[in-house]
Amino acid sequence: MNGNIHSIETLGTVDGPGIRYVIFTQGCLLRCQFCHNADTWEIGTGKDITVSEIMDDLESYLPFIQASGGGITVSGGEPLLQVPFLIELFKECKKKGIHTTIDSSGGCFSHSKLFIEQLEELLLYTDLILLDLKHINRKKHIQLTGMANDHILEFAKFLSDRNVPIWVRHVLVPSVTDAQEDLKNLGEFIGTLENVRKIEILPYHKLGVYKWEALGHEYPLKDVEPPSEEKVNFAHSMLTAHWQKPKEH
Repeated sequence: MNGNIHSIETLGTVDGPGIRYVIFTQGCLLRCQFCHNADTWEIGTGKDITVSEIMDDLESYLPFIQASGGGITVSGGEPLLQVPFLIELFKECKKKGIHTTIDSSGGCFSHSKLFIEQLEELLLYTDLILLDLKHINRKKHIQLTGMANDHILEFAKFLSDRNVPIWVRHVLVPSVTDAQEDLKNLGEFIGTLENVRKIEILPYHKLGVYKWEALGHEYPLKDVEPPSEEKVNFAHSMLTAHWQKPKEH
């Protein structure tokens, strides 16, 4: 089983608990204006890598990863465009007791029978999902990502109904995703979910601008500056206002 991979970060520290072996998959349906991995958008490019190649490479990092309480994270792009590959990869990880995480926008979630069947199998081997909720307002979500958010919110509910642990992530972009009403509404939505283990505010940054320019795209947020610490703290307080943190079993 081959995966379509953009790149691999062997000792990541920001994509889940502990030290992580992070695989960035190739291909995404969203076109987020703040994306710092715009070079992962195109579907069908990237490098073909087998599960066994990944497991062989991962082996040498396992002592560091497992001592830190870490594991493997599949990010993107959008990992859920390659569910059969993830199933085989995570099955192999579970044989070695490796913690498994998916970083997803939920952008390709659908109620098609095949997708749901494959997704439910994948979730049997998935310990954590980092769910990127870009915007709660449907119209603003379309403006920001090129896609509506109805199915993304349905994905969040789907995971909650199955009690799959998630960390909610929200990129805070001044004048784009930081309106008080939107943060309040997003916080209320998060309060309806029963599986949220952590809520992270990711402050907007410009580290991916050079990739947009290299790809010949005009960067749409070039006049936007990163948010202040005060704004980040305020956003976090709004998003956690209705959060019922589940008791650890």
